[in-house]
Amino acid sequence: MQKFSRFEGIVAGIDRANIDTDAIIPKQYLKSIQRSGFGVNLFDDWRYLDPGEPGQDHSGRRPNPDFVLNRPPYDEARILLARENFACGSSREHAVWALMDFGIRAVIAPSFADIFYNNSFKNGLLPIALDGAQVEQLFAELARHEGYRLEIDLEAQRVRTPSGDEMAFEIDEFRKYCLLNGFDDIGLTMQHADEIRAFEAQYYERLPWLRRGTA
Repeated sequence: MQKFSRFEGIVAGIDRANIDTDAIIPKQYLKSIQRSGFGVNLFDDWRYLDPGEPGQDHSGRRPNPDFVLNRPPYDEARILLARENFACGSSREHAVWALMDFGIRAVIAPSFADIFYNNSFKNGLLPIALDGAQVEQLFAELARHEGYRLEIDLEAQRVRTPSGDEMAFEIDEFRKYCLLNGFDDIGLTMQHADEIRAFEAQYYERLPWLRRGTA
């Protein structure tokens, strides 16, 4: 998993509350369990004027010119700004995969659905919960400045605006540690690889017939 420390990026805003996971990545694309290749279908029903299917050559589809992620410079956005209860609805890790495959590294909203929030940390996406007034300020500044950018400093737990304002956000210390070091569940486990191998050697030395049973 890619390490997350401090970065600056273009912000795209979707001024809606209760954006559900079926809007983020529609159900027909959930057949694959690969983590890559979903970015082209991020917000598929809003992004295109015609329906899409898995395996389709999406380069020939008609993009919706009114959708923010289809317009420069927001087609290169790295931060998504939204309203409360982002990514509600059905559980699908594919929603996080689609955001990240598009290039989104952080989502800022007043609140998130619990399952999406947990899935985000396991995949290296940072969900930042700010209060409603702060999110309203960011939407107002975004509307005034095309190509609006924010800096996110995970170590300091701060969102910094171009004018120098800083907005603090909360994050669990363990989740912060994992993001800073690029540890998903497997990577975290592999930090103890030597201890695991030592345990296995000692375990099979005491119970050698178990090794034969798994050969």
